[in-house]
Amino acid sequence: MAFLACVALAARRSTSRRFTVTAFASANFSSRAPSSSKPKTFLSHIAPTPPFALNKDIQRNHLSSISSTASPIVEKDVVTTTHPAYEILEQSSVEEYGARCTTYRHKKTGAELLSVENDDDNKVFGITFRTPPTDSTGVAHILEHSVLCGSKKYTTKEPFVQLMQGSLQTFLNAFTYPDRTCYVLASQNQKDFYNMVNVYADAVFNPRATTDPMVHAQEGWHLELDSKDEPLTYKGVVYNEMKGVYSSPDSLMNRESQQKIFPDNTYGVDSGGDPIDIPNLSFENFVNFHTKFYHPANSKIFFWGDDDVKDRLELMDEYLNDFDASPESKPGSEIQWQKKTITEPQWTQSPYPVGPDQPKTHMVMVNWLVNEQPFTSAEELTVGVLDHLLMGTAQSSLYKTVFESGLGTAITGGGLSDELLQATFAVGLKGVEADNTKAVQTLVLDTLGKIAEEGFSEDDIASAMNTIEFRLREFNTGSFPKGLSFMLGAMSKWIYDESPTDALRFEKPLEELKERIAKDGSKVFTDFMKDYLINNTHRVTIEMVPSGTMEDETKKEEEDRLATIKSSLSDTELDKIINDTTVLRAFQAAEDTSEDRNTIPSLELSDLKRTVTEYPTDVTEDESGSGITVLRHELSSTSGIAYVNFAVDVSGVAFEDMPLLSLYTRVMTETGAGEYSDVELSRRIGTFTGGVGASLSTRTVRAESVEDSTVHDCDHMLTKIFIGGKATSDKADELLSIFRLILTESNLDSQKKVIEMLKETKTMIESNIQGSGHSYSNTRMKARYSVSSYLGEKMGGITYLETINSILEDAENDWPSVLQRLTRIREIVLDNNLARNGMLLDITGDSAVLAEIQPSVDSFLLQLPGDPKGSKFQDFYSTAHPWAVAAKSEMSIKSPLKDEGFVVPTQVSYVGKALRLYSSGESVPGSSAVVSRFLRTGYLWDNVRVIGGAYGGMCTFDAKAGDGVFTFISYRDPNLDKTLDVYDGAADALLAAAEVLEKDEKELATAIIGTVGDMDGALSPDQKGRVALNRWLSRETPEQRLAYREAVLNTKAEDFKDFALRLKAVKEPSVAVVSSSSAFEAAAAAGKVMEVKSIV
Repeated sequence: MAFLACVALAARRSTSRRFTVTAFASANFSSRAPSSSKPKTFLSHIAPTPPFALNKDIQRNHLSSISSTASPIVEKDVVTTTHPAYEILEQSSVEEYGARCTTYRHKKTGAELLSVENDDDNKVFGITFRTPPTDSTGVAHILEHSVLCGSKKYTTKEPFVQLMQGSLQTFLNAFTYPDRTCYVLASQNQKDFYNMVNVYADAVFNPRATTDPMVHAQEGWHLELDSKDEPLTYKGVVYNEMKGVYSSPDSLMNRESQQKIFPDNTYGVDSGGDPIDIPNLSFENFVNFHTKFYHPANSKIFFWGDDDVKDRLELMDEYLNDFDASPESKPGSEIQWQKKTITEPQWTQSPYPVGPDQPKTHMVMVNWLVNEQPFTSAEELTVGVLDHLLMGTAQSSLYKTVFESGLGTAITGGGLSDELLQATFAVGLKGVEADNTKAVQTLVLDTLGKIAEEGFSEDDIASAMNTIEFRLREFNTGSFPKGLSFMLGAMSKWIYDESPTDALRFEKPLEELKERIAKDGSKVFTDFMKDYLINNTHRVTIEMVPSGTMEDETKKEEEDRLATIKSSLSDTELDKIINDTTVLRAFQAAEDTSEDRNTIPSLELSDLKRTVTEYPTDVTEDESGSGITVLRHELSSTSGIAYVNFAVDVSGVAFEDMPLLSLYTRVMTETGAGEYSDVELSRRIGTFTGGVGASLSTRTVRAESVEDSTVHDCDHMLTKIFIGGKATSDKADELLSIFRLILTESNLDSQKKVIEMLKETKTMIESNIQGSGHSYSNTRMKARYSVSSYLGEKMGGITYLETINSILEDAENDWPSVLQRLTRIREIVLDNNLARNGMLLDITGDSAVLAEIQPSVDSFLLQLPGDPKGSKFQDFYSTAHPWAVAAKSEMSIKSPLKDEGFVVPTQVSYVGKALRLYSSGESVPGSSAVVSRFLRTGYLWDNVRVIGGAYGGMCTFDAKAGDGVFTFISYRDPNLDKTLDVYDGAADALLAAAEVLEKDEKELATAIIGTVGDMDGALSPDQKGRVALNRWLSRETPEQRLAYREAVLNTKAEDFKDFALRLKAVKEPSVAVVSSSSAFEAAAAAGKVMEVKSIV
């Protein structure tokens, strides 16, 4: 299934896992900071799908109507670009994606370059090196961070940060896999694109990091000491990042699984780095690793888009030509196959940290090494479809049986992982009682055996095939550039010296698989199961055992190790560490000179467009007398697919039932509806649509009496359940029929399923708080300042965890009361007198799609419940939402302004501080977006991340949110009280920056350009429709959007000063921190006292 990697970023299930703690997760901190938005709780299992069917009743493949949006390739018009520095290895077209591909080899160095020509203006560049480590010192990961810290041509301390600050990038990042390191960027602006390509190319081939030990110390690890009387400490960005990773039970389980399944090759060590081993990485070994693996001969270079191929080749030759051939590079980085050496399946136990009040449950995961030789393309597709049959949805045979067994609270594993040389398969459970651990393995093995014996039904196979085929044909990569997904798909073969384009062609293997299914049916998959799972003895079951002492033991081990090191050092050696600490801090705190900053290529304000991209919205109120408003967004092409959203109003739901709505939306799609069981409903969705899901939407809107960009009470809201889905236009009738079915006939009386969902959600939130504490900290703080944020925290924050526990207790002990509440929600949503007035149908498609689906739309509107002439809901643009009224009465008691600490088992902190920057009635200028971004990518990056050693330091402020609230947050932070001090120094730093910007127009322009880059992104057709819908719901006019853009573009240095003075005033401050008990004790000793509560 290697070619499925090209859409994996968009289609990846929420339950899936990478077979490593570092793939993607160890990326150099992205310009897209970790989300501070409300964490999701009930996750819809939306499986993209439509119609290839095995049933004799369905004769043709309806997916043939999905057409590529790329320009067709006419071979006679194709002119292959040549260059004297390169030889051509392969020329071909990937017709499936409208891509003309040429693979070149650089004659002098042996570097390979894949040039993909198409009409996509979102150009992508990537360079990948095979980087197999031999130990867990994290050298590959540390190097990934370090090469972006200055180079021969671009001499600032962190060119990566300058690109973040002042480019129009649509993607800018790097990731460390267990066997390779990728550097990727994208931009729709050609000048900007080539600026960044130059910076990245020089960074990887000529980094300052190999000559300056301070980079290794900063990004990797170093000993830190301020005086001989203090204890020695470890610091370093990657060191602290991986301490955060190793605080996560899921990451610990994945590490154990990887190391036990791959005992003999590079996958048996942690490329991200084990905090215990990271300090063993010397600067010499760090440099040697770069010398060995970052030679052009070991590189795979990728270009995608509508730019000139000659420019690509010429630019890269400038860098490659500095190197000579290195015949030993590629053989030296070859990844060795792990043979199936385990002849008797193994069982391994390993501890994971739990808090004193946390349930002492176990985690169990059964793991297989799937293959020990390459799969053919047809075999890859077969195993991909098999994975979907087993684990692809909540109703898939293995997933459903294991999840509904009652042996645990949530699935772990996620099935197939095939991003590396060899595929693995894993499945298990979290929240397992000690007496049930063996039963989990038995259940998994028995279920696989039963499935292999009984086979899959034709309908299940048809549904799975349609799911995979729809994903491949639609090629919807969401917010990720298409070229990035294409590159990852190509790399799944290319990095192992196979053809890059073979990994991306799916028509032939798809046809082969269909023919085999037509001949042998389910046997195609059951034989595969027997060969690669059931009869495969290279299997390891990992049992994670809860330990209430592990956190303290890990902390003490580090302290003792450092104390031993310190006791072995002479006074002279200690003086050197103290001096090195001072020198490193001075280096980190020093500003880049203007000469250094001028080496970074940049855009000018004149390179920016001053217009806002608008998307069409045609509104028909009371369409065909239905009483329902219909929105249509007609785009030039949606490849024959209709993207449809249908909304119903839930404002009538009682305030006390509001927290049940997320559960209700999940019940709509996962417990069956009408005559369909949960499995049958999932199968129907999979067979006829590209996916269906339901979710709750709460949107704050500006009251009619409030002017644009003015702070208000945030008590005017739109609250709706959205049912969303997609299908080929000829299957729109099926799509809308499913919408109506789950809206009106979902099976609410499903006690067992609801209990399972609640347990899974509880487990997920607890895990997320440990691994993404910054998000929960941010949500908690904002809840103290506005009604809408308070409601959001009740439905998705730390408070929601308490609510889930209460609902779970009721579901187990008083199910009729829970069922009554769920039934009441549906009755209110479908109230005959009001329902239709609160309904909204939103459709995105091209003209042909909109025309073809109209009869289905007419029928759908006619058949919906409710009186077309019924009453109207209150106008929430002019009156406060009833939930907001109820929330105001309890906010002062349940969410007062105070400093809170939340204790979880962790080695790092997530530190948040909030304040009110603008008060009610004040106007928020567009320039605030520029200033807050400047603060995030400058002062906070430098002081929280670079100097402080945290993986991330951020701030959030939304000029359009209406609450006027500003927040600071940190991510995987080794500090707590010191980070709060950094936040307190932000205002003065910003005042100083304002003086500099007054004299430096280029720096000011850089800040503006980066902000505009955040505003302009490449969107898929469904995203364009969603943006248009949100604009209509907010009642924001094109003139207002243009005025906001102009305000951003016209930002002045004076605006920085005004913002800084507001920060300095510190109105209504409050703190929320997620950390360990020992960190809170140390903070209290430093004068940072909080109200501390254990939550996990």
